[in-house]
Amino acid sequence: MTDTAIEAAELGRRFGRRRRPALDGCSFRLPAGSVCALTGPNGAGKSTLLALAAGLLRPGEGSITVLGRPPAAARERLAYVAQKKPLHPQLTVAGTLRLGRDLNPRRWDARTAERIVAEGDLDPDAKIRSLSGGQRTRVALALALGKSPELLLLDEPMADLDPLARHQLTAALMADAAERGTTVVMSSHVVAELEGACDHLLLLGAGRVRLAGPLDDLLSAHTLVTGRADTPLDAHTVVESRTTGRQLTALVRPAGPLGDGLRADRPSLEELVLAHLRAPEAPPLLLDTRKAAA
Repeated sequence: MTDTAIEAAELGRRFGRRRRPALDGCSFRLPAGSVCALTGPNGAGKSTLLALAAGLLRPGEGSITVLGRPPAAARERLAYVAQKKPLHPQLTVAGTLRLGRDLNPRRWDARTAERIVAEGDLDPDAKIRSLSGGQRTRVALALALGKSPELLLLDEPMADLDPLARHQLTAALMADAAERGTTVVMSSHVVAELEGACDHLLLLGAGRVRLAGPLDDLLSAHTLVTGRADTPLDAHTVVESRTTGRQLTALVRPAGPLGDGLRADRPSLEELVLAHLRAPEAPPLLLDTRKAAA
């Protein structure tokens, strides 16, 4: 057993002759048992990072370990749901679950897999090719959870679902993770989809780690301030600052007490993420990277 689910040290990956690498010098540590929101704009490197963690790609530079081992050696203990959710189109729903059982005989949880399918009102005899995108998502998640993984990697898992199904499946995922102690990494560029479900944040921008650590600690390290436009903020680390007329709005990492005349509020996850993405020159904040940096 290990207390670290994923550990990356100066991790990099480039595709072909692209000027900018998909990932560049990424270092972070994700504790086991976390539910991690992996977010960032399109092209930030989220899918590349998940594919590296799943052992489907090899690092170009640096290293990544999963559950204390190289990703390929930990594949039996993890489950990965890719964006395109590849399933065999000729198989039925029931046949797909039987295939999952046959491929994972030592860890297969038939009850969980069948429950996820049943909650979607899916016909077990329906062929995968006849299902909607949202229905295929449900089957893919049933396969992933049926594998009883210690680490669950989800790449934009809810993109094909309607709001109600998204809410129901997210709740099911979180309940399962809490019951089993599963580590979950859920990628999305829709921040509202992640708020309330995750306790850890990994924000990527242009292939680099911008924020990493426990969500509450990252939010507590930042303050959303409003006040007069001429209020000095030089003593603090300013992530983003905007003025509208005489009004100042800024996200800062305070270095001490704030000046008089400033109103201080705790930022939301969306405010935190958007401010860092709008200000790519702002210094990153990486918490709990002691092992990754060693």
